[in-house]
Amino acid sequence: MRELVGVVGWFAGAQGVLGIAGRYFGDQPWGLIHRWWDAPTPLCAVLAALGAALAVYGETGKRGRG
Repeated sequence: MRELVGVVGWFAGAQGVLGIAGRYFGDQPWGLIHRWWDAPTPLCAVLAALGAALAVYGETGKRGRG
């Protein structure tokens, strides 16, 4: 289950970073999220932070196994 949460975290974090980078370096956000919703830059930042937290949580679940 933690692996799935990690994958979702990586995806969400990447979409948040792409949204911020697209607004900063281009004329519109990049990624898939902007195709469905018009997310403002602060929401993209929250999405990136939440995605990073979920990815870290998912990756820490892999350490105990081996």
